[in-house]
Amino acid sequence: MGGDKTQIVLGYKNLEIFIKQSAKSIREKYVEPPYTTNFAILFLPFEGLYAEVVNRNLIEVLQREYAVNIAGPSTMAAMLNALQMGFRTLQIQKRSDEVWKTLSAVKTEFETFGAVFKKAQDRIKQLDQEMDKLVGTRSRAIERKLRSVQSIELDQADRIIDINGNDLALDE
Repeated sequence: MGGDKTQIVLGYKNLEIFIKQSAKSIREKYVEPPYTTNFAILFLPFEGLYAEVVNRNLIEVLQREYAVNIAGPSTMAAMLNALQMGFRTLQIQKRSDEVWKTLSAVKTEFETFGAVFKKAQDRIKQLDQEMDKLVGTRSRAIERKLRSVQSIELDQADRIIDINGNDLALDE
């Protein structure tokens, strides 16, 4: 039963039409970015069928017009592995973006902390200077004023000020 050349050409043409219709149907049903990937896969279960599609240059047409990739039994595993690696890379990239955002936030917060800490440090220095001034300058001024006051015996001073009394007991 020899094949009529016309029948063979018609069979190839029908195969091409069927493959294109299948690709169009797949695109309409399953390709909907951003909810899905921007492509789909049409699996051809026989190597001979896959070879015919490759020989007829349908792979480029299906990718360009329908966003559908063709896979045969020998290429499906490799294609799935490549996709899996791509998705893992995408996941790692997304996670690294989150890490960078967190680090940026921490850096900003640390800069703010540094500025607030510097202000507090400046206030402490100012307070220390004021205390030195108060203790130094004021103490000297008080001592100058008190030089003109006549000193009395320690016992008398204790009684007048009531140092040993109940109010200011230092021995406790």
